[in-house]
Formats: sequence, C-alpha cells, structure tokens
Amino acid sequence: MAISYRDAGVDIDAGDELVERIKPLAKRTRIPGVLADVGGFAGLFAVPADVEEPVLVSGTDGVGTKLKLAFATGRHDGIGADLVGMCVNDVVTCGARPLFFLDYFATGKLELAVAEAVVGSIARACETSGCALLGGETAELPGMYADGEYDLAGFALGVVGRKRIVDGKRVAPGDAVIAVASSGLHSNGYSLARRVLLGETGPGLEARPAELGGKSVADALLEPTKLYAKLAQALVAATDVRAMSHITGGGLPGNLPRVLPEGLGARMAPQWERPAIFELIAKLGPVEHGEMLRTFNMGVGFIAVVPQADVAKALEAAASVGEKAWLAGVIESVPVETPFEERVRFAEA
Repeated sequence: MAISYRDAGVDIDAGDELVERIKPLAKRTRIPGVLADVGGFAGLFAVPADVEEPVLVSGTDGVGTKLKLAFATGRHDGIGADLVGMCVNDVVTCGARPLFFLDYFATGKLELAVAEAVVGSIARACETSGCALLGGETAELPGMYADGEYDLAGFALGVVGRKRIVDGKRVAPGDAVIAVASSGLHSNGYSLARRVLLGETGPGLEARPAELGGKSVADALLEPTKLYAKLAQALVAATDVRAMSHITGGGLPGNLPRVLPEGLGARMAPQWERPAIFELIAKLGPVEHGEMLRTFNMGVGFIAVVPQADVAKALEAAASVGEKAWLAGVIESVPVETPFEERVRFAEA
C-alpha cells in the first residue's frame, strides 16, 4: 500500500492553509516599501528614498525557554511580542527605523490554531513597531520536537542614514543615563526563573503569591516584552541621543558597556521601582543581588544616554509614546583596564 508525505508526519495541506491564514495578518502590517505579498519565494522591499546615505541594519534572535511556559499554559497569543521585541529592540538602538520582519516557526506536527495564534501575535507586534511582516517559514519536522512544542526565530531589518547612526562614540563623562521601564523579565533569564518558581519547591504556575498582587506566576512570567521602536524614534527626534542599549541577557552590567567608549562607565542609582516578579525570584531562590543584576533586566528594558541638558526632553519623549522613564545614572570615567561588567556600578543607597 502506497504511503504519503502526510503518513510520514508532514501535512502539506495544513501548511498551505496556514499560509492563507497568515496573508491577511501580514497585510495589516504593510507599509510603504513592501513590493510583494506573503506567499512567494522571497520578500521584496524597496530601500526608502527619504533616507540620506541609507545604511541597512539587521538583527536576529529567538524567544528561548519562555516558550516552555507557552506550551505548559496553552497561551500563545503574546509570544510574538517577545520574538519581535528581541530583534527589533536591538536594531533600533543605533537609531534605525525598522522596515520589515521575517519569522521562522518549526514544529513536529503543525497545529493550525496554535501557529495562527503565534503568527498573529507576531503581526500585532510588527504593527506596534511600525514594520512589515514581510514573510517567513513554517517547518513541520516530525521527530524533531516533543508533541505540542515548537521553536521560533526572528529576523529584522531597519535603515538609518549614515550621518544619523547612534553608535556611542560621542558619549562623554557627565552625560545622563535615562532608564526606560521593562514589563517584566521580557525574554531573558527564564532557565533560572523556571528553576526557582516551577521547580520542586517553587509555587508553580497557578499560584498567586501576595507579592504579585493578585496575578498568577504564569501571568507574571508570560508578560510580553515591551516594544521600544516608537520610543527610540521619539528619542532620536527630540534629543541629541548619544547611545542606546537594549537590556537583555546579562542585565545592565552586561549590556550598557557595549555602547560606551573604552574608558567610560556608568554610575547608576541603587534602587528603582521593579516589577514584583524579580523580588519573588530573589526571595524564593534565594538568588544573590549580583546574580539577579547580571541575569535579568531588573525592571529596566532600555537605556538612552543623552547630554544633561536633554534630560527633560528625553523624559517627555518617552512619556509621549506611553513609556515610563527616569534619570537613572551618569556616565563617568573608569580605568581602561576595568573589567567589562564592572564598568557599571551602583551607587550606595
């Protein structure tokens, strides 16, 4: 008896149906420059004519073990913000305007409702970030993934004028460090968070610890990543922004120095308002404060370095796009031989 590709675990019809479901989702993200609809072999996008000496800026990332929580809870409608955020939030740090996004969705057995929820959340995040969902790839790979599981990767491309690149080279001692609030863990540190909160002695996903103010552990851990594209563009338009940093794995000590010239560091305020999930992880681990700082964003999702004279403008720009920001520190000189992560120090309380 003859067998088919479906018998081997790959459903071509389901894949074709998913493409048809994706088309209207992608269409809502269409922006000037898109030259072809989803469904072809390649996505076409015209280089914007309004950018002088355009430089293309790219970024790629995934979601990591936060996906395990989506599998465990069946909640897939926010994970796209994590995928888009991990890529686009990086691209905009150099002053780029995001143009388009591509996704890669791989699973053992394609479940249309799940895939549509994931891609729908990606499309919404692209809309929020002002970029097009230009295309992607769905791969059904029997035997590669456990039942009900999938993996995601994302690819973003933006553009910035060569003379308008924000690269940190003009950062100077005395410049102000502006912090912008995160929504929670975003998409980093989940291996540690899962061990503490979902391990043998952890409270579990459905628990509602008093520290979370009525939210469940699942609610707090699945809070989507904030999307900072509009924020970055507002800062560039309103201030002489000299550096921007997306605070991901490695926290402030591991990310802020990446955009500072050699011989410069930052002195940060010792305390700021943090989402309660961080205090819960630290308490239940227990996890030492230094380890928390180098693993999680600790409530700061994005950093901008501006001249002191532009602090008020930066805070107003953040507020204009609905983001909470505050003056969090100052740039200072440090010995050139200072270890990378020690270039960010926290003032005494």
